[in-house]
Amino acid sequence: MIRIAILGDIGSGKSYVAKQFGYPVFNADVEVTELYRKSRKCYSKLKKILPNYITSFPVKKIELLKAIMTNHKNLKKIVKIIHPEIRNRMNNFIKKNRRKKLIILDIPLLIENKLNKKNDILIFVNAKKKEINKRLKKRHNPSVKILKKFQLPVEVKKKKADFIIENNFRNNSVKKNVKRILRKILLDA
Repeated sequence: MIRIAILGDIGSGKSYVAKQFGYPVFNADVEVTELYRKSRKCYSKLKKILPNYITSFPVKKIELLKAIMTNHKNLKKIVKIIHPEIRNRMNNFIKKNRRKKLIILDIPLLIENKLNKKNDILIFVNAKKKEINKRLKKRHNPSVKILKKFQLPVEVKKKKADFIIENNFRNNSVKKNVKRILRKILLDA
């Protein structure tokens, strides 16, 4: 099985690019949201460590954000609970799709959390800062600034990448780039 990991800055279009490959995608952001919405186990653990912030089930991201803004050490507490769960879900996804020729990993902090393997094919999604900022403003997500602190600089990720996809937020150019890269990967496999 070939593992392709999608890298890039917040708002660069990683999830969109990941879907264009047409193979199973593990999207860590979706999994985290689902944990907050459906896992009573995570809720109980978070409530225990952050009783002043977590008020009800399902867990609300805004409550977690308040906890982090009040004390940055709270982020480490949250990560200790959430990351093992996400790692577990990722491993289950990989097992479930082990017979597939290819899988896509859309994990924002893949390299930072050492989730990548030596043979993974790393694809960096490059986009203009101006376009990214425009997209991020639409999201109204104050956690973006916090998340940026934990990401490696874009240049570091770009250097580690095997391929770079330029995302000008026009569907055709991304689709063409994905097809070209996919052909090359499958030819070399």
